Amino acid sequence: LKPFWLKVEASAAAAPFVHMAAKEPVAEGDAEGEVSEDEAISQPLYYVSEKALEGIKTKLKNGKKEEDIKPFMDKVTDPESVPDDEMMLPVDMRGVGKEFDSIDDMVTELGLVGAAEAFVKAREYFEANKDEEPDDERPKPMTAAEWREALADEGEEEELLESEEEEMLGEEGEEEDDEQDEAEEPPAKKAKAS
Repeated sequence: LKPFWLKVEASAAAAPFVHMAAKEPVAEGDAEGEVSEDEAISQPLYYVSEKALEGIKTKLKNGKKEEDIKPFMDKVTDPESVPDDEMMLPVDMRGVGKEFDSIDDMVTELGLVGAAEAFVKAREYFEANKDEEPDDERPKPMTAAEWREALADEGEEEELLESEEEEMLGEEGEEEDDEQDEAEEPPAKKAKAS
């Protein structure tokens, strides 16, 4: 599966995204759209082809026919097919109103037209900037080539963090094993003495 949610650090404008994460959407009952401090630090972002998004908007206005929207949604569901020089726009998936594990899950639950409408809402939510982030700290549009490069960099960083975490867990596990061995020895010695 393609990465779906991208966690963007608000202070890391130069590094467009750091980790993948799924965050809770803004509650529908939150009329003011207030966002907690944790949500303000990271946002569930996804990048979509600008041409696909514009095509979706146009087709939604002209009758919402699934067969007309499908070619544009194909670019959204398979961003690797987007040409390198095509612009990718950030969308804030909190605007969808519900959390999904993948685009496929979204399409399954909402249908193709519903998923297309969800991406339009996500873009509108991003543009509304309810977190009131300064423009220079907000994720910027980028070419598909830049987006792929950022994803590759993020994937390498995540792998490094995972391997460091496994090393730390491995060392802790060895220490626990040593402690267990020491705890088990005295009863064995007592058994021999009797």
